[in-house]
Amino acid sequence: MHILSVGVDYKNTPVRVREALTFPAAELEKALTGLRETKSIFETVILSTCNRTEIYVVCDQLHTGRYYTKQYFAGWFHLTPESLKPFLVLREDQEAIRHLFRVTCGLDSMVLGETQILGQVRHAFLTAQQLGTTGTLFNELFKQALTVAKHAQDETQINDHPVSVSYAAVKLLQDVTGPLNEKSVLMIGAGEMSCLALKHLMSSGVRHLTVINRTKEKADRLAGQFHGRSVPFASLDASIAGSDIVFASTSSPDYLITKASLAPLLAARDTRPLILVDIGVPRNIDPETARLEQVRLFDIDDLERIVDQNLEARRRAAERITPLITAQMDRYAEWLHTLGVVPVISALREKALSIHSEMMERIDHKLPELTERERKVFSKQAKSMINQLLREPITRIKELSGSEHGKHAIEHFAEIFDIEEAAHSGMSGKQADAAASPSKELNGSIS
Repeated sequence: MHILSVGVDYKNTPVRVREALTFPAAELEKALTGLRETKSIFETVILSTCNRTEIYVVCDQLHTGRYYTKQYFAGWFHLTPESLKPFLVLREDQEAIRHLFRVTCGLDSMVLGETQILGQVRHAFLTAQQLGTTGTLFNELFKQALTVAKHAQDETQINDHPVSVSYAAVKLLQDVTGPLNEKSVLMIGAGEMSCLALKHLMSSGVRHLTVINRTKEKADRLAGQFHGRSVPFASLDASIAGSDIVFASTSSPDYLITKASLAPLLAARDTRPLILVDIGVPRNIDPETARLEQVRLFDIDDLERIVDQNLEARRRAAERITPLITAQMDRYAEWLHTLGVVPVISALREKALSIHSEMMERIDHKLPELTERERKVFSKQAKSMINQLLREPITRIKELSGSEHGKHAIEHFAEIFDIEEAAHSGMSGKQADAAASPSKELNGSIS
């Protein structure tokens, strides 16, 4: 069996093309099951986000897997494989596994180390699993991908370093003022940057929000979106005087707040400090306001310096995550090696059960006067003896199956116990399911 990933992402595909190559949630079931029924494909997961659309498959042969997966991808979107050739990236086996782990850890994201992708991968996997399009290999692979990503986040705290200007502004405010839930925030402007800043402000606990904009309808709409209030632009001075924190993000070519306009407003505030955050380009707040005693001003340059520092911190964290991914890939490879021994251990267990059954038949024939309780004692002791005899050989063959000469070791093991047929057979569906989690087949006990 082989693992493939086929897809497009923000690095090699422009947004105008990515927009046309997304799987709507309402059609995901049809897409997954249709792909699963395609020739050579045994397991499927589809990851579709704003920055990437990727199909992961388990196939029996590389050449047919490549062909049919690319055909399916193109066909779903009514395109030809040739038209997608400049954008489509195909990865195989170890490269595909490494890619999945990097994606899940946020190392392949547009924003390095972002954690939203972890939830998106989890959702994609669980959706496929619930629809029955995953099996032994992907059930284990995606669980390991989620495990290494969570471990990477916990160990490196990579997401603790904000790398967007609006998020950096909110984190800076928290460092300067502490919790924001009791602070009164005024947002001047109702554009995209204002909206993004408000998302981060609300997630940090802000409850007292006022939005002001020259176009009152835009202010109303943005304030309503975040459960705040809007006021007319004529109320700007009064709104500033009553706020603890003022954000400014407009396209105005002139300063909206100057030292001269701000000074009289501060007199009504006693000694209460005023924090100004200017994320407008060009700037909306006169830098001279920082000279006022009660004012602390942060502009876009201050925030971008923080972003640059945090991006470097994320790069250092990413370097620490790479060895975690390599180690997890080794664990998955070891797990894959154990799959070859499952049919042999299963066959040995069946043989042991058969021997036990024949022995109990002979006891019943020779000692018919045994009570039911005495018979259960005999049966239990016989099983215990068989399990003790088999425990060490089974443990040893599991260890050897992951070695360089694992295949030969399994064949010799099967020959010794006269179960050669199992060594040359593929796993049945039942055995494959058993291999995905601890089982009687793997530990060898009989009951």
